[in-house]
Amino acid sequence: QVQLVESGGGLVQAGGSLRLSCVGSIRSISSRAMGWFRQAPGKDREFVAAINWSGGSKDYADSVKGRFTISRSNALNRVYLQMNSLKPEDTAVYYCAASRDGSWGGRGDYWGQGTQVTVSS
Repeated sequence: QVQLVESGGGLVQAGGSLRLSCVGSIRSISSRAMGWFRQAPGKDREFVAAINWSGGSKDYADSVKGRFTISRSNALNRVYLQMNSLKPEDTAVYYCAASRDGSWGGRGDYWGQGTQVTVSS
């Protein structure tokens, strides 16, 4: 079983930055591809970014390209999402997800509880 815990959410003004962190407990996430998703009120959960097990391959939603950066530290069992130039439409609960595989296949198999990000205009 993989347990994921997100942190780093909060309230920020438009144009500001936040860094989300996701740590894996019980079992290591170092061999797994990882992803970030978000869900805004009244909307479906959507893909934000993903990274393969080594960090050598990354993928982003078009809406966040150039503003968000996903990275990982396998030594620390953590995955990060650096969010810059935040917009009010980035407001959502952000979820960390782990894959069973080392390459990202488009879906998460294990999920964290989420962390709220609110961007004020």
